Amino acid sequence: MSLRSISVLACLLLGTPCLAAAPETVFLEDLTSPELSDLVHAGKRTILVPIGGTEQNGPAMALGKHNVRVKALSEKIAVALGDALVAPVIAYVPEGGIDPPVAHMRFAGTITVPDEVFEKTLEYAARSFRLHGFTTIVFLGDHGGYQADEKRVADRLNREWAKTSVRVQAMAEYYEASSSGYAEALRRKGFSTAEIGTHAGLADTSLMLAVDPALVRLDALHADSPFTPEQGVYGDPRRSSADLGLLGVEAIVARTVEAIRKAEQR
Repeated sequence: MSLRSISVLACLLLGTPCLAAAPETVFLEDLTSPELSDLVHAGKRTILVPIGGTEQNGPAMALGKHNVRVKALSEKIAVALGDALVAPVIAYVPEGGIDPPVAHMRFAGTITVPDEVFEKTLEYAARSFRLHGFTTIVFLGDHGGYQADEKRVADRLNREWAKTSVRVQAMAEYYEASSSGYAEALRRKGFSTAEIGTHAGLADTSLMLAVDPALVRLDALHADSPFTPEQGVYGDPRRSSADLGLLGVEAIVARTVEAIRKAEQR
């Protein structure tokens, strides 16, 4: 429980009035509208748009993996930047066709939307943030399947807004750090490419253990037999650990902060 929550609880228990104060948070949805306006006017003009996805992650990891992970990492990135806030997570993303169901859509719980719907969501989120005074809008996509959609939206808006101070960044470095960069760090520690995997394998699961272990089912994780693509797993998560996941967290945050700052200097 945060200090602010404890203070509010104490006021309620004692029956004394509590002074309203803006919470110490980087999350836009935790602020009131006047509080947000004050922060933007004070210089917080970068907004991070975390993009997750709701999809199957095998028998050992919950459907909300991408959403929980991208929110937690976005918070760390915003704190490191110092002038950034974090938008609500976009949890409905393209995941493939429904009729017939393909890829992750073959598994219960995966939710998909068409690419054009997803792109319009990103576009109008960006238009909203521009209206409210943000000048740097950063798409942070935790899933590989929609990276091209992010870039198309950013390119269109940057062309339209070329004569303004507002820029949209489709931050490919975030996803690259969470996939290829992190995988290379794990290979240097002796893990095989097959074990690291590409979905719900050792890399994916270790990241989740570092961010929110409640989303990992340890009894299923420590199964005797290997996981298979028929279960929705590409890799072998059985040796996953929070310590390995921290390697990825640190790499993703550092690389993304560096890339955002570099882009802002252009």
